[in-house]
Amino acid sequence: MRHRIAAVSAAALVAIAGSIGIAEAQPASLYAPSAVVLAVAQGENAATVVRATTVSCAPTAQGTHPDPRGACAALTAAGSLDALLAAPDTNRACPMHYDPVTVTADGVWKGSRIAWKHTFSNSCAMSATLNGNAAFAF
Repeated sequence: MRHRIAAVSAAALVAIAGSIGIAEAQPASLYAPSAVVLAVAQGENAATVVRATTVSCAPTAQGTHPDPRGACAALTAAGSLDALLAAPDTNRACPMHYDPVTVTADGVWKGSRIAWKHTFSNSCAMSATLNGNAAFAF
């Protein structure tokens, strides 16, 4: 008799759990989220945004960026956002005037929150340092 009561109780719990929506936690996607807002701003504190765009890289490249595939490829290849600064054009001469330009990347990259910023002395230095990198080519 005790086994019957236990079996009926277990069956009732399963039915109740199913009816109130208790389910196993399952990931919404097989891909870690990667959605980033890229911006270029005038000044050191990035208060005056000149232009901005969005890029989402998982599962497919999309967003308002003019070349989301290229931007996603550049961000993925770089590994870290600081690595975007690693290949400056050494043949380009820029004036030595100070008119700061700040680039930022805020959002989620491969499932982790990011908030990155780098300030260049002027737009020429930014262009030479980023050297045509697709991430900030907008």
